[in-house]
Amino acid sequence: MNTSNFLIAVDLQNDFIDGALGTKEAEAIVDAAAVRIRQAREAGWQVIATLDTHREDYLNTPEGRKLPVTHCVRGTEGWQLNPAIRDALGPDAQLVEKPTFGSVRLPELIRAAAGPDAKLNIELIGLCTDICVVSNALLLKAHFPEADIGVRAACCAGVTPQKHQAALDTMQSCQIDIL
Repeated sequence: MNTSNFLIAVDLQNDFIDGALGTKEAEAIVDAAAVRIRQAREAGWQVIATLDTHREDYLNTPEGRKLPVTHCVRGTEGWQLNPAIRDALGPDAQLVEKPTFGSVRLPELIRAAAGPDAKLNIELIGLCTDICVVSNALLLKAHFPEADIGVRAACCAGVTPQKHQAALDTMQSCQIDIL
């Protein structure tokens, strides 16, 4: 049985790094995340980057009413990938827009790329640990319970350091490896 390796780079967009919802912790992981993306690509891993994607009417959506900060509106500078991340991803990375925390398309994309009988190794990095990273990690674990799934903690940041750690603890409780 062959192993298919995937790196999922979650929402490494300007608005989450130094824009509308940016934090100093998010800024601090960019270089490490870019290095990890390059390492994965050099090792032949498939890299998929998610893009949190909203419309101009974001504040009128259920999510926008609970998080009333306009961010990642398609086509804006804040929606774009951080330049260092974009460079690390290179021209062949698959980009997946998602309108909310977890991408329901990720499992189908991974299965299509890996084939039905492949052993899966999936690693996640990105932002925010306690919202989109944990959502995607748990979604992937539910779809692929036999896969090796891990989150590289040094390449993730949460809304706060405490929420980052809480999300790591939650994922570890759900048998997701913290790398």
